[in-house]
Amino acid sequence: MIFEQLFDIKSSTYTYIISSGKGREALIIDPVIDHTNEYVKILENLELKLVKVIDTHIHADHITGLNELNKRTNCIRVMGEKSKSEVIDLKIKDNEKINVENIELKAIYTPGHTDCSYCYLMNDRVFTGDTLLINGTGRTDFQNGSSYDAYDSLFNKLLKLPEKTFVYPAHDYNGKKYSTIEIERNNNPRLQVNSKEEYAEIMSNLKLANPKMMDIAVPANVKGLTLDQI
Repeated sequence: MIFEQLFDIKSSTYTYIISSGKGREALIIDPVIDHTNEYVKILENLELKLVKVIDTHIHADHITGLNELNKRTNCIRVMGEKSKSEVIDLKIKDNEKINVENIELKAIYTPGHTDCSYCYLMNDRVFTGDTLLINGTGRTDFQNGSSYDAYDSLFNKLLKLPEKTFVYPAHDYNGKKYSTIEIERNNNPRLQVNSKEEYAEIMSNLKLANPKMMDIAVPANVKGLTLDQI
């Protein structure tokens, strides 16, 4: 299997390129538009055909590469059915499967960070977007976020996955590339709570500044802007 984890320094975003092997079909999760040329070069070097590109949610800290990749490769743009994007080709429901030549992902609807957040389970690993981070969780104070929904998504969905499941988030700010469900359950400070009210209390007191690109990125990602439109 081909599994490439790429990093955007400006937004601390992880992007994933996945395929069952050289010369086969591929998918990309959470691409950043600034790195489109890099993604295309990797695809070409590995003789991969990009057929699907997925965003875990409408990102507020960068402009997605979803639409530029579609423009260049004619790949199918995929998001969860709750997404407000106006350019999605395939909207996935909770528990629905995404197949790309011997690769299968299951969508898990995990609202809380935003109301359109989905995670994607692939065998021994789960791509958690901003819902579950390494030693943290996604903020819940904009884009119809909800601490109570996030608690349910975390404790009643993600933390019920097998404990050895690898966690691959959409962001990390401390140089960590992956974790596991077991590690996060036992060590993530935001998960050491006894109730949804206690979790909501933590999240309501974070007092974080809005992402620097929020006012640009959110509308751009809803409208599906490409490089020539930015």
